[in-house]
Amino acid sequence: MKLLILTQKVDKNDDVLGFMHGWIAEFAKHCEKVTVIALGVGEFDLPRNVTVLSLGKDKTVGFSGLDAEKMGNKFDDHLETGFPSGDSHLDATRPSGGDRLKYVFNFYKYIIQERNNYDNVFVHMNQVYVVLGGILWRLWGKKIGLWYMHKSVDLKLRIAEKLTHTIFSATPESFRLKSKKLNITGHGIPVEKFIKLKIDKADEQFKIITIGRISPIKDYETLIEAIKLLKNDNFRIQLDIVGGIARSNQDNYLEDLKQKVKNEGLNENINFVGPIPNREIVSYLHKADLFVNTSHTGSLDKAILEAMSCGLLVLASNDSSKGVFEEYQDRLFFKPKDSLDLSQKILELSKLSDREKDKIGSRLRVIVEENHNLKKLIKNIIFIYQKI
Repeated sequence: MKLLILTQKVDKNDDVLGFMHGWIAEFAKHCEKVTVIALGVGEFDLPRNVTVLSLGKDKTVGFSGLDAEKMGNKFDDHLETGFPSGDSHLDATRPSGGDRLKYVFNFYKYIIQERNNYDNVFVHMNQVYVVLGGILWRLWGKKIGLWYMHKSVDLKLRIAEKLTHTIFSATPESFRLKSKKLNITGHGIPVEKFIKLKIDKADEQFKIITIGRISPIKDYETLIEAIKLLKNDNFRIQLDIVGGIARSNQDNYLEDLKQKVKNEGLNENINFVGPIPNREIVSYLHKADLFVNTSHTGSLDKAILEAMSCGLLVLASNDSSKGVFEEYQDRLFFKPKDSLDLSQKILELSKLSDREKDKIGSRLRVIVEENHNLKKLIKNIIFIYQKI
């Protein structure tokens, strides 16, 4: 099998998209050849059968992971952007008209020049790639697959659904357009990396962590308000907010959050850690007592599963996560935008015995191992392509 992957960014140090580096490496284990076209490219270290091409300003393209490691390639941060019109869920800055034309030109150049090096196409999230290349891929006999996880359904997604042969999503709630092409595959978490590890705590504070881009749709206000309620009840609590802004124009949102924390007298309770590489997330998870997710994206956040894989207790209000919690959904799901319900659920979990916490954490780990294991996901995706 020879596979073409289209994704937003290839950079093992990226705080949001660093996980894609692991996905590509896993695909490479099962494919004769993997060609990756990314809007932006940073540092990577991939097998010899992987070629990475960038749609950005980069002068050097088409090198193997080994070559990249030797060269230490780093590229402009502004390449992490929607293509070609800022449509991506990870849109950081909208490109200029000239940049968009360049990206479109490079897109067609690469899919044409590499057409003999792939027989299947895997588009990660950005359905606009399917809209742009779908007809050509169909004419060339390429099998098209789209990975999509978001509650948003727009015209581009509707067109892409018609052009694809198959669609992948982690949960039924993560793809809201009715389609017979949909395959529910679970997510892809490297469970051998996100392991359960018990660390002795240095203090008695109950430590919460949340991880994700800083964006209004993540609803950090509800979490901050819950921390305020708990502090007012003399509950010793610490919150680490890990992540950076999603768009350059959201600096004001981040500053508003920091000001809210200051106004509520929570500076000693809430810490804005900022963005960190995805590969370093696990060390933060191991130091926490609880992971909280207040997102309203409508899709299953990967960060929730990473926390579960570490055997960490979790709380979430995203409806896509409810079924994932299985028998513990009543304990681990709270009402969206309800800071009182969230604070009460936090308090209830904090009072559990160590034995009960370990029992729940172990079960959450098993759920990820069985249903959201990266190795199983990639094998399943390849199997689905082979059946088309």
